[in-house]
Amino acid sequence: MRNVTLTLEDGTAFHGKSFGYEIPVAGEVVFNTAMTGYPESLTDPSYAGQLMTLTYPLVGNYGVPPLTIESNGLPTFMEGNKIYASAIIVFDYSEHYSHWNAHESLSDWLKREQVTGITGIDTRELTKVLREHGVMMGKITFDDEPDNIPQADYEGVNFVEKVSCKDIIYYNEGAGKKVVLVDCGVKINIIRCLIDRGVEVIRVPWDYDYTELSFDGLFLGNGPGNPDLCVEAVNVLKKQLSQNNQPVCGICMGNQLLAKAAGASIYKLKYGHRSHNQPVRMVGTENCYITSQNHGYAVDAKTLDSDWEELFINMNDGSNEGIRHCSKPWFSSQFHPEACSGPLDTLFIFDRFIDVLK
Repeated sequence: MRNVTLTLEDGTAFHGKSFGYEIPVAGEVVFNTAMTGYPESLTDPSYAGQLMTLTYPLVGNYGVPPLTIESNGLPTFMEGNKIYASAIIVFDYSEHYSHWNAHESLSDWLKREQVTGITGIDTRELTKVLREHGVMMGKITFDDEPDNIPQADYEGVNFVEKVSCKDIIYYNEGAGKKVVLVDCGVKINIIRCLIDRGVEVIRVPWDYDYTELSFDGLFLGNGPGNPDLCVEAVNVLKKQLSQNNQPVCGICMGNQLLAKAAGASIYKLKYGHRSHNQPVRMVGTENCYITSQNHGYAVDAKTLDSDWEELFINMNDGSNEGIRHCSKPWFSSQFHPEACSGPLDTLFIFDRFIDVLK
C-alpha cells in the first residue's frame, strides 16, 4: 500500500495509504455521513468529479455486490452502471469482507474500475475542516511521485452533460401512462420506482426537447454539479410549463431545475447535504421525515414568485427541500425519496405523482 497525500486548496494535508487504483486525482472534496451504502454512493452519478469522504470509520467490511443487469437493462444492486466518484477517502479500510451478496472486495472493484481509494485518513478531522471552511478542491498524490500533480477539471464543467444518457431509452413499453424522465444523471432506483408503479418510462437526455412528445407526466431526475450550467434543460422546461399542464415531479437537481424554470435562484451550500439522516418537515404540517440526500446546491425560496410555495424545509439549516405550484400539479423534493441506500420514509412522493397523472 503506497503512501499518499490528500492536499486541500488551503494547503491542509492529510497522509494515508492507497488501497484502490494507483493514479493521482483531483476534484471537489465532499463528505458523506451515512453509515452504509458505499456501493450505491460510488455509483450515484451525482458524485461525478468529486472526492468522496466517508465519515463512518469502517468501510469495506461487507464487500461489493455483483453488477448484475436485469431484463430491463437496469443494474440490480447499483445506482449506475459504473463508479462515478473520482475517489473514495476512508479512515479504516477493511481488507476482509463478509456479506451474503458480496462478489468482490471494495479494493478489487476500485482497481478494476480505475478509481483511486485512500485509507488511514482522519476523516473526522477532514470533515471538521470542510465544515468550517466549506467544500474545497483537493488533490490526491503519491508520495513517491512528487512531480505527478493532477489538475482538477471541475469548475465550470457541465457534469450533467457527461453523465446523462445520449439517446432515448424506453422502459415498460405499453404499460399504461407515459412518463418522460429527464436524465440529468438519474439514479437507477428512481427509474425502478416509476416502473414498479406501472407506468411507461421514456428516459431522455438532459437537453432533449420533449415538448413535442405525447406523454402524461414529466419527471426531472437528479444529477451532479451546478444547475446554473443546465441552461438548455431549463429552457425546455420553461417551454413545457408555458404550454402544458401535465403533472411534473422533480428530485434533487430536478427540484432546482423546476425552481429555475419558475424564475427562482440557486445558491451553493457551504458543505452540502450528503447523508441518510436529514430531517425534513412538510410545510403546513407537523410531519417530519428522515431523508437521504446528496447535493451541494439549494433553491433560494425567497426568490419564488407568488404562484409557487415551499413544500418541504430542512430542519437543520432551514434550507429549501422542495417546492410546489399553488394551483397546478407541479412539485418536487430536494431529498431522495427512493433513497437506496437510506430511509424510505418519503416514497409516497412517487405515489402522489402517479395519482395526479391524467
